Amino acid sequence: MTSRDNDCLHRFVFEHTDVRGELVRLDASWRAVLEHQQYPAPVRELLGEALAAVTLLSATIKFDGFLHLQLRGDGPLDLVLVEVTAQRTVRGLARWSGEVPAAPLGSQVGKAWLTLTIDPGAGRERYQGLVAVEQDSLAATLEDYFRQSEQLATRLWLAADARCAAGMLLQRLPGATPDADAWNRDVMLGETLAAAELLTLSSREILRRLFHEEDLRLFEPEPVSFRCRCSRERIATVLRGLGYNEVRDLLEEQGEVSVTCEFCSQTHVFDAVDVERLFAASDQPEVPDTRH
Repeated sequence: MTSRDNDCLHRFVFEHTDVRGELVRLDASWRAVLEHQQYPAPVRELLGEALAAVTLLSATIKFDGFLHLQLRGDGPLDLVLVEVTAQRTVRGLARWSGEVPAAPLGSQVGKAWLTLTIDPGAGRERYQGLVAVEQDSLAATLEDYFRQSEQLATRLWLAADARCAAGMLLQRLPGATPDADAWNRDVMLGETLAAAELLTLSSREILRRLFHEEDLRLFEPEPVSFRCRCSRERIATVLRGLGYNEVRDLLEEQGEVSVTCEFCSQTHVFDAVDVERLFAASDQPEVPDTRH
């Protein structure tokens, strides 16, 4: 394993065909997510797969803001939420209650929906797509999503453990190709990839092992890192949304208002002076910036 493969997204294309692919390996960025919560192994594995998946999907879509993948259901694992920005920064969390079985996806999340949300930022309209969870794995559920919502043939292979989260995506693009059998052939080769290989081999080793007889072009890797978007300013906006009376009640009960980010565990504390300043500022009329 070379350092060039750590926390990197690799794109590749099969020349003279309609097939493209991506490989991602998350190391330090994945372990940074795990630092903020102790997850049972089944929860950890699904969260890691989701983080690898959303990073792969981010390379198939043009956007400036961020991409959310959310799994929400009525099973013991009731929420998985992961996010990647256009700059390839990632974060994620999961919520569960009781024992989550090491079992097919439906046994973990119950009756559930998978939602993909693209937020282009700058106040522009969000795009959201969703699909019912009816498959035994996250990879197969995402394949359902692309088949139903995007009409794109897509295959994914995902794996995660305590040190690494990784994935591979193959996608067939619209349009004619001189090699009509390329998609079926490349998917069959992809099916021979084991989870252990995905977690331990370098991207070049994986591509060499699977596709050494294919005419393949590998692009320069893109770095991926963990970064949380929380800030004191964002928390202040949330508190303003709660309203002055509710925030004052919290202040009287606890002596301060303390908000901890679930993604990064950073705590933001607001005392009485902070709260008064917060709402005093929100009541000020906007003054146009004029110059004479």
